[in-house]
Amino acid sequence: MTAIETNSTTIASTLSNDSGLSIFSAISEWLTTTSHQQIGRLMVSISLLWTLAVVAVGLLLGVERISSSSDLIDATSAPQLFSIFRVGLIFGSMAPMALGISMAIVPMQVGSQVIAFARGALFGTYLWCFGMIIVAVSYIGNGGPGGGDRQMVDLFLIGMGVVIAGLLIVSASIATTALTSRRPGLTLVDAPIYVWSSLVTSVSLILTLPVMAGALIYVAVDHTYERATFGATDGVNAWIGWALTSPQIFLFSIPTLGVLAQIVATMTRGKQPLRGGLLIGVGLTSTALIGAVTQSFYSIQLDSELADFAKSLLPFLMFNALPILGVLIVIALCLLAMKNEKAKPSSPFVLAFFGVGMVFTGMIGNVLLRITDLKLSNTVFDEAVLVYVGYGIVLSSLGAIAHFGPRIWGRKMPTMPVIGLGLIGVLGVVLAALPYYIAGFTDQPASRITGELGNNSQIWNSIAAIGQAIFLAFLVAFIGLVFKSARSGEIADEEIFETVSANS
Repeated sequence: MTAIETNSTTIASTLSNDSGLSIFSAISEWLTTTSHQQIGRLMVSISLLWTLAVVAVGLLLGVERISSSSDLIDATSAPQLFSIFRVGLIFGSMAPMALGISMAIVPMQVGSQVIAFARGALFGTYLWCFGMIIVAVSYIGNGGPGGGDRQMVDLFLIGMGVVIAGLLIVSASIATTALTSRRPGLTLVDAPIYVWSSLVTSVSLILTLPVMAGALIYVAVDHTYERATFGATDGVNAWIGWALTSPQIFLFSIPTLGVLAQIVATMTRGKQPLRGGLLIGVGLTSTALIGAVTQSFYSIQLDSELADFAKSLLPFLMFNALPILGVLIVIALCLLAMKNEKAKPSSPFVLAFFGVGMVFTGMIGNVLLRITDLKLSNTVFDEAVLVYVGYGIVLSSLGAIAHFGPRIWGRKMPTMPVIGLGLIGVLGVVLAALPYYIAGFTDQPASRITGELGNNSQIWNSIAAIGQAIFLAFLVAFIGLVFKSARSGEIADEEIFETVSANS
């Protein structure tokens, strides 16, 4: 099975003078394409732009928090900026980036020339894109959760509904491709591990996003008719907040496990031990969807009576610890495979491994967040969990681009620059998130830029702002390297197009 679609059309060939197509025709072809590679690349490209914007907002908020006398941001605008950082990172970056890469790669790995419901996938991409534009406009007009403009809050709810519809259509397309479009002889059990992780992610989103859509409907009705049943404007966060934090965000990290395992399998020539263990790891991570569907957070109080503690321990471990166990299993099996085969880490492995490591750190933080005795709820500790998971997913996704990219555009990415930039990106994530883990224990409140921010808040906020700046610079440099490599990088040899074996 080839790892590159032989009849795919690249940007370069599309825009070449020999094709005789005008720029208008080339743009029209891209806008109406049914090529899964082009649709996936379109979705990933737009999500990268959203990632840059979100990290820039995070940097602005971090700088503003350094000094209470700073006036870069109006105090009334701060809640909206914190909200767009969270919404933009989850629905503008994490979800579409994971789905976009899956759309580009899954059909190739199952031996299909096309993706199921190709026009539907393109339509879903447009829905998501336009929905995020509507969400951005609503925030600019003082909408969003807790916004002051009633019409803009309505516009936010409509935009989020459009975003969810788009992501659901794309997820259905990917899941259907994995289930029904495999080449003859390739069973689902033998499909590459990345296909499995993409399938699990797509199905998980199909199960959870409609729940959020339902919440948006009754919140929108309540807001429109000015009833107090669901809290009107101020109740938006209360009813859809579960979709903007853990464990829902863990579902977007499942493809990172598939990326890591796929890269390791390629490094070891397809000799990945205990494939069943990898599937168990992916499955355990997907248990996060149960907490999301129930729209509940499962906490535990350590100093409670023994009966109450025992009653709350099982659901606490099931919804908070099982995803951690799943990630640990995948990491352990990947490291074991590398040790047995004495494989030399590749540049994509660095990004994927540290990306999964950041996600794992965020999951550990979520466990601490749900221990009520620590009183970390409503502190910046929750923001740090989001940064660790979100930025970790971005790191791993960039690792997937470095790994799968040459199979799409036929040119390699340079090894040392990718590794160097990857380590810089890891540094940026650690500096952006770890200080808020510490500040959370000093009771620095979340989503605030003024007032008493806790002990040594200036130090922690300064370090976090530096981390955001480093991560933003890393993103700009890496995106530039991707475009440069796609246009003028070293031509990939035949070996790079070899398919990972079915047992990977």
